[in-house]
Amino acid sequence: MAERGLDATDRRIIAALQVEGRLTIQELAERCGLSPSPCLRRMRALEAAGIIKGYAAVIDQARVGLPVSVFASVKLERQREEALDRFEATIARWPEVVDCYLMTGQRDYLLRIVVRDIEAYERFLKEKLTRLEGVASIESSFALGQIKRSAALPIA
Repeated sequence: MAERGLDATDRRIIAALQVEGRLTIQELAERCGLSPSPCLRRMRALEAAGIIKGYAAVIDQARVGLPVSVFASVKLERQREEALDRFEATIARWPEVVDCYLMTGQRDYLLRIVVRDIEAYERFLKEKLTRLEGVASIESSFALGQIKRSAALPIA
């Protein structure tokens, strides 16, 4: 099911689930103007197509003791496929890295790292990121505050 294959009903289902992923099928069907059986079929089809990738709770990072977000721009020594694959495989195993993007421009990757405090970031940097083979340079920026965070895509 390609993006252009989404009809208005699929978009309503996606929009409703992005706001509240814990809706019952009955509630979702009511919000989307369907009966429960067709709604469930459509939702399962969206899941099977990989459009709906999963469901998760949104956690307040400060309230769980992880108030610091650091954005680290990483430049690799080489941009060969095997170097990129090795970097990505390692980063994927580190729980502190909550987002990682392959970038264009001066830097190769942009990471969002979530930690308890500046000292925890320093340990992460010294014990993990700077020891990673192939890293040429790292630039870190500390977020002063979060203005907006959303997992909802502008599907409408």
